[in-house]
Amino acid sequence: MKIIILLFIMFCLGWLGLQARGQSAPPLVAPTVALDAPANDPKVNSTPTPDDKPKNDDKTKTDDAPKVDAATKSDPPAKSDPPAKSDAPLPRGVLALAPEKARPVRITRFETAPTIDGKLDDAVWKTAAVFKNFFQIGPGDNTKPSEPTEVFMGYDAHTLYIGFHAYDEPGKVRATVAKRDDVLNTEDSVRVLLDTFNDQRKAYVLCFNPLGVQQDGIRTEGMGVDFSVDIVMESKGMLTDDGYTVEVAIPFKSLRYEAGKDKQWGLQIFRIIQRLNGEQESWMPISRDVNGLLNQAGHIIGLEGISTERTLELIPSLTVSETAKLLPHYNPIPNDPGRIVNQPVKLDLGLTAKYTLTPTSTVNLAINPDFAQVEADATVVTTNQRFPIFFQEKRPFFLEGIDIFQLPLNVVHTRTIINPEIAVKFVGKTGRNSYGLMLAADKGPGNFTGDERLDPFNQPLLDKKALVGVLRLKRDLGRENSIGLIFTNYNFIEKHNSIGGLDGRFKLDPQTTFTFHLVGTTSRRFFRDPTLDLPPASVCAQPTTRELTFRCRRQVYRTGNGLGYYAQYQKAGRHLFLQGTAFGRTRDFRADVGFTRRTNTNSDQFYVEYDSTPKQKARLVSWNVESFNQMLYDWQGRIQGWSSGVHAFFNFQRQSFFGGGFDNNYEKDYEEEFGTKRTATHGGSFFDLPTRATNNKVLFFGGGTTPSKKYSAQVFVNISYGEMDFDFGGGPRFPRVSPAALAFGQGVALDPGPGRGLDLNGTFTYQPTNALRMQLDYTKSRLRRYDTGLVAFDDNIFALRTTYQFTRFTFARARIDYDTLAANIRAQFLVGYTPNPGTAFYVGYNDDLNRNGFNPFTGQLEPGFRRNGRTFFIKMSYLFRRSFGG
Repeated sequence: MKIIILLFIMFCLGWLGLQARGQSAPPLVAPTVALDAPANDPKVNSTPTPDDKPKNDDKTKTDDAPKVDAATKSDPPAKSDPPAKSDAPLPRGVLALAPEKARPVRITRFETAPTIDGKLDDAVWKTAAVFKNFFQIGPGDNTKPSEPTEVFMGYDAHTLYIGFHAYDEPGKVRATVAKRDDVLNTEDSVRVLLDTFNDQRKAYVLCFNPLGVQQDGIRTEGMGVDFSVDIVMESKGMLTDDGYTVEVAIPFKSLRYEAGKDKQWGLQIFRIIQRLNGEQESWMPISRDVNGLLNQAGHIIGLEGISTERTLELIPSLTVSETAKLLPHYNPIPNDPGRIVNQPVKLDLGLTAKYTLTPTSTVNLAINPDFAQVEADATVVTTNQRFPIFFQEKRPFFLEGIDIFQLPLNVVHTRTIINPEIAVKFVGKTGRNSYGLMLAADKGPGNFTGDERLDPFNQPLLDKKALVGVLRLKRDLGRENSIGLIFTNYNFIEKHNSIGGLDGRFKLDPQTTFTFHLVGTTSRRFFRDPTLDLPPASVCAQPTTRELTFRCRRQVYRTGNGLGYYAQYQKAGRHLFLQGTAFGRTRDFRADVGFTRRTNTNSDQFYVEYDSTPKQKARLVSWNVESFNQMLYDWQGRIQGWSSGVHAFFNFQRQSFFGGGFDNNYEKDYEEEFGTKRTATHGGSFFDLPTRATNNKVLFFGGGTTPSKKYSAQVFVNISYGEMDFDFGGGPRFPRVSPAALAFGQGVALDPGPGRGLDLNGTFTYQPTNALRMQLDYTKSRLRRYDTGLVAFDDNIFALRTTYQFTRFTFARARIDYDTLAANIRAQFLVGYTPNPGTAFYVGYNDDLNRNGFNPFTGQLEPGFRRNGRTFFIKMSYLFRRSFGG
């Protein structure tokens, strides 16, 4: 009944949204944050899953009214006099756009290509379309900018050219030889958003710092910006005596687009001045009274006579590596400490290819690709974690067109494809229809090494491959509405999973958005059965068949069908932001090509935020208050928890902020979620009572500052009074300290209980020169139980990262992570040359050591350092790009 009611509400709201599309709202006012910057706001949740407290991932609070824009053609201004600043305050509410901003801009076709050297001194720039008279949209509210900006644009048959002239006081521009895709954190920058299909749903985000260093990504309305995408383009910048200039050349073959006579592209142009409290300027006015950003874009026309050439990209790769591992001696010896054994030198050849069928569609192919990650995942706290931890995709093949596969319930997460032998992907858009097809043969599940290959249990899986398929279809409706279908299939020995889903996003009015996602799953696999009786202990001691082994793990091979749903209502105004979310997954819900944290759960959430009107010159620039409320319950109607809290944040001069708040969280745990459920014939996972509950009161505070480009610091602290210790223990250093474990030993049933917790996160960044950057991160997680007064675990993670950029493309990087709980030190040293996406050369060394840790073979504490493994590698790839026809 609940699902029927939910579907009925979705249908009604979707229909209302379609009716509302007949109305358009005029441009109004602006947001107070960098619209496409990776948020430093502590409220932002970076994990793309609805299971945690959802913070608004599109805090731009803008609208869907189409803005047509224009630019005048004029000569680039001479260096002597910058454009005059307007002193007239802009009115709030509806803005009367100047004529040059009230119609599409016709982009000039260049007869000769400018030299991309960052100087803007080529004569051809004098014929370019000019974009000027920017608005300050943050902290100001479509007010006059502190400094003027001019942007120039033209094109030829193969390339789009953009020039930026950002006026500023000499010596005050923040610019360093930054790492690619690290421009928006501390640098001054300029950027454009190109909505190449003019659908107000998706756009390329192209950012550049004053030296021309690039950061690029894809913005999807309602989902934020994915900066993992890399686009082949050329850019250079330079500091001048009146600010800085940047020149950019973007090959059309690097984009997917629609062009031709009367075809329009949506266009947004922004600039950030970091030292002025992150001041942001926009060519078009941006409204805080409407929800959206691309719907407030201007437009460009005139992109005619573009070459229709088809492009083939080939990236062969070669990785040479040698790895050493800590292994026991061949002949067991008493208290065997193990020994470092060098593995044979490994040679990996791979190939990825991309073929542009049309400007709107591409085919990607990967044959035995090298997916070794140059940058390892960050070390995180895993102690006392009940559910999986999400890690972002970083592999280039899967990042191509990834935006179409991103969905609220995260049923497609390509990191589940571990080591594909071959993979192919077809993505594109025709008119209002978007589509994506991905197929892969993954040799990861059957890839066993060493003694694993000799284990009889693994024999049926040895060298077998999983077959993966994903099909995505999406249809645009009206101006900003869409509806889509998703199908995935995963097939491996004893693990089969298929899903089908329907999703949609509807703009009900300029401030209100409704999103839904409904998924059905069917699986044939081993499911855990917490009520299953085990065979006798003597039988389970040495099981002889796979089925018996699984039965001793309380797993049964069967068919399971599941359901997942997600619905979100969001209303964003000038000051008030409201968001209501409901989602859930049944017990047998499985998405083997996706990421799922928890099943047999439902969550009803309500989030509200009030933002003040920013005042750039005031000591207190802005403030906001937020409240998050949540109710969790399973599909049997049992309460799993609830949460309610209030936070306040205050923004000051010098990019400084401080905030704090209070959360009251109730949690109830059931033993069958942790293992066995007690029956008449066997006991449960919990010692004594079958359920545990706690009321956790959390105090939160934190702040940060960036007084100059040399220094920045942030720290956040959570103090919990009633945090649940699940009694997993913290490894050899912190054995279980529950009353049951102390009385009856470490092997007794779990005895969860509350305690006082402390979580601390701090970051300090120091950049003494434009080329050298150092960052120290510190994370602490500690819990002391109330009932025994003993520390359940205390984990401290230190991460030191140092980068020296010799040039924009050549760098040396060192990273050292130390985890005190695991007594583990991981180090990586890397020298790289990356002139463009696809072409790279790396030489690296990774080391893995323990300091005063426990030997894995003897279980004894070993003082000093012990090496667990090490790897030396050389990785190289080269982009071959050739065009045909057109």
